[in-house]
Amino acid sequence: MAQQQSNRPSLLDGWRTVPNFVTMGRIALVVVFLIMLGIGGPDGSRGIGARWAAFVLFVLAAISDKLDGYLARKYNKVTELGKLLDPIADKLLVCGALVMLAAFGELNPGGWVITALFLIRELGITIMRFFVIDTGGSVIAANHAGKLKTLFECIGLGMVIFPMWTLVGGNTGFEGFYYWLSYAVVLVALVLCLYSGGVYVAQVKRAGGFGRKS
Repeated sequence: MAQQQSNRPSLLDGWRTVPNFVTMGRIALVVVFLIMLGIGGPDGSRGIGARWAAFVLFVLAAISDKLDGYLARKYNKVTELGKLLDPIADKLLVCGALVMLAAFGELNPGGWVITALFLIRELGITIMRFFVIDTGGSVIAANHAGKLKTLFECIGLGMVIFPMWTLVGGNTGFEGFYYWLSYAVVLVALVLCLYSGGVYVAQVKRAGGFGRKS
């Protein structure tokens, strides 16, 4: 048992890899995105240019998620730190956007309820990941349902952030249809979010619990 404990990879083993630097860059990109979204204000009312910039940064941050994962697999640079930071970068992007959009009133009806459910799941799983590491277990990478959840989150939130109203020329009918479509995608993401959280908890239990693997 002691020998197996010592053979477990450290969280910082191989941390200086290109995929990890890409992930760290994504986290910095998320911070800039949130600043621009805040500057733009609700529906870009305080600055439509900032709203467009926020949308572009959101897309870049979401797309770069695939880049670090691709590089890690292609060059066999999958690390414990990468498996931890990658979902954290996703959570910062999604949860930050949710809080801002809920505060702006752009996720109604039930914007804060939707946001709270996302936050409870995302923060709960993140805390669990840290606890697994602290008790000697290995980080479990995001499951397929979790990756699908991330995809729907990015599509749905991207649709909400996208300033469609600047392009439709006062066509309130299409604008309303577009809003409810984006809202529906966010709700699908919420269902996948809660489901994938349950799958992750089950994976941890099957792996032997919190650091109690023999």
